[in-house]
Amino acid sequence: MLAEISVVPVGVGVSLSAYIARVADIIDKSGLDYRINPMGTVVEGSLDEVMQLVKECHGAVLKDAQRVIISAVMDERKDKPSPRLDKKVEAVEAKTGRPLRKGL
Repeated sequence: MLAEISVVPVGVGVSLSAYIARVADIIDKSGLDYRINPMGTVVEGSLDEVMQLVKECHGAVLKDAQRVIISAVMDERKDKPSPRLDKKVEAVEAKTGRPLRKGL
């Protein structure tokens, strides 16, 4: 399963980088393959792994924020084996005939 996760603390001011760094650290330590981008992070894992990760990120941000908004878009295919994180981008690049900008 691929999941794009965005975690937004509410009521903590304008700068959110400290909260986002906390979430990024949790994702990095999860052992799941991921790509961070300016608006969220795409992770790859089983449904249980992804949901556990979302739960951990939620709890970490809610410790210091009064409110947290989490958006998750999930994509699971039974006909394509993992890993798919890079293969989806490669498929689009093959159709455009050139490399495209990628997240980290």
